[in-house]
Amino acid sequence: MTAYSLSGGSANALGAIHDGAGVNFAVFSAHATKIELCLFSPDGSCETARIALPERTGHVWHGYLHDLPIGTLYGYRAHGPYAPELGHRFNANKLLLDPYARQLHGTWVNHPATLGYDDTSSACDLSFDSRDSAPYVPKSVVFDPKQFADMTPGHHRKSNRDLIYEAHPKGATKAHAGIPENIRGTYEGLASDEMLDHLKTIGVQAVELMPVHSFVDEKFLDDRGLTNYWGYNSIGFFALEPRYLGPDGIAGFRKMVDRFHAAGIEVILDVVYNHTAEGDQRGPTLSYRGLDNASYYRLTAGQPRYYVNDTGCGNTLNVAHPYVLRMVLDSLRFWVECMGIDGFRFDLATTLGREDHGFDVRGGFFDALRQDPVLANVRMIAEPWDIGPGGYQLGGFPHEFNEWNDSYRDTVRRYWRGDAHSAQELGARLLGSADKFDHKGRRADSSINFLASHDGFTLADTTRYNHRHNEANTENNRDGHHSNYSDNAGVEGETDDPAIRLIRTRRQRNMLATLFLSQGTPMIPAGDELANSQKGNNNAYCQDNPIGWIDWETADTELLAFVASLSTFRQNHLSVRQNRFLHGAARPKDGLPDVAWTDFAGEPLEWRDPGLANLCLLLRCSAEAPDYAPDSDIVFIVFNRAPEPGKVILPLPEPDHHWVRAIDTDANEQGAFCELEGPHTIVAGETVVAFVQKTDGAQL
Repeated sequence: MTAYSLSGGSANALGAIHDGAGVNFAVFSAHATKIELCLFSPDGSCETARIALPERTGHVWHGYLHDLPIGTLYGYRAHGPYAPELGHRFNANKLLLDPYARQLHGTWVNHPATLGYDDTSSACDLSFDSRDSAPYVPKSVVFDPKQFADMTPGHHRKSNRDLIYEAHPKGATKAHAGIPENIRGTYEGLASDEMLDHLKTIGVQAVELMPVHSFVDEKFLDDRGLTNYWGYNSIGFFALEPRYLGPDGIAGFRKMVDRFHAAGIEVILDVVYNHTAEGDQRGPTLSYRGLDNASYYRLTAGQPRYYVNDTGCGNTLNVAHPYVLRMVLDSLRFWVECMGIDGFRFDLATTLGREDHGFDVRGGFFDALRQDPVLANVRMIAEPWDIGPGGYQLGGFPHEFNEWNDSYRDTVRRYWRGDAHSAQELGARLLGSADKFDHKGRRADSSINFLASHDGFTLADTTRYNHRHNEANTENNRDGHHSNYSDNAGVEGETDDPAIRLIRTRRQRNMLATLFLSQGTPMIPAGDELANSQKGNNNAYCQDNPIGWIDWETADTELLAFVASLSTFRQNHLSVRQNRFLHGAARPKDGLPDVAWTDFAGEPLEWRDPGLANLCLLLRCSAEAPDYAPDSDIVFIVFNRAPEPGKVILPLPEPDHHWVRAIDTDANEQGAFCELEGPHTIVAGETVVAFVQKTDGAQL
């Protein structure tokens, strides 16, 4: 063991902070009796020193090592009671990741030595294991502060003009032949010239990256030769997942963010602060469990051997604890200030807002975000559910949040599938789901509207499969959603039948047009604009292979062009992307309603008809808009779900104006509709058409 010059250091900043002369180490544990710092050889194979942190200030253990260089590998061992029945699982034989580590060296190995208990004992997790886990876990790295110098986030538009593009850090580019091979599947590949050109083509203003925090592959996947491809199994909230690093290492991520910002694209991270990779009482001891199990996790009342499992992943992070909350906030600020991130999508966000008495919009987590001078200015998106009590909270988050709207997804799928009563529900979804969000000063862009996401069928598979096909997941096709609201048009899976292929393509166009013509904030998962398929797998979380990657080679270029036209239309027409809700009120300027629903004959809709299938929607700018807001844009939208064409009576245009057909899902090309429309027009069956007004004689 090497001797080092040691002093007390400071408890102010958690983690390993290099100040040019040495390193200050500080780590939280309320219940440990001793914390040891372990140093390792440059390759991580040999422990070279074990030093007890000499000072404890409150619940922070700390010490300062002089002359310790940047790049030093380290970990912690925590001493204390091993008493699972009391909620304590200290085991100093287990090397623990620093929760504040910015960088990891090595990989996680699913080995029994990482368990705090003897897995061969009949006492299971009540037993104690004395094997050293150090050979099987990554080491924390003393980082170079210059590597994480402050960055400037993007624009923080927070606007429903945005198109959000959900992308997997690897799968979005791994199979893209146009991207240099050495950066495919990396952070650099995401911001390559080829990808930026593609994103600009379809008008993307925000990229939402699936988890980039360091994560662990679960043992049950490892045993089956699979991996946790999606990454919702975080272990390091400050460290980049190394499997996506390219030639430039961590600097490549920062360059990616810079390139996105230069292109006018925000970067949003999907973050998982609701649970960790340590699982339930049978899981490994990797970091938080070994440092202070009773503080970091919510334990079952009266039975602290077990974990509250509001997440379905085995444990629930105890964000109500002040030091755990501090860690989450420090992590969020790190990604904003040091990595340039513009916003966050919170996985299973209900968990973060749950207090002892239940979900609370005035809970500690939300209050902390509101008052934080950095985080109060970034975009916040909630996945508004978990499996805990009262877990479904769509529309229940504070106004600072946008929310994923699964009700929107299901309604649009059901409507175009032809389900009874779905047209009535569609009416609410088209207008920003006011029934969910129009309260407490919330805006119409609160709803994140999506047709598909990483979780479930792709849009193309929604039109190709009636049933999930998850056999590759090796769970006998039992995993994944049952209710997909999909329709295969008569044949399950791929087909060469041109009639069925036409139906499927039309269905995708109709749903995409519905999305871009709806109030709210639209989101598409990477690949849906190309008709990408996962071969019917609706739970591809473990498919790090062509099933989970975007298939660029078979991209539907006509669909891509159609999405580009929809995106351009949305950006050009304020009436389809308003931030105020529309309720049909008379506008002060002209006394006309801001929204009007009619049937094809121009008469009021019969909303009570269970077979209602066809809708006409006239949109004007909101009656609640202030005088200084633009208010001249008008769009008339026709939804014809019937298989036969329909004759539609057009509303009277403004004086000296005429209607122009601008979007038509029945047409191969968009933007070529300059003909003047008379008092009526024909809309093809199973079609969405959008009309706009132009002044007489104006050029398009």
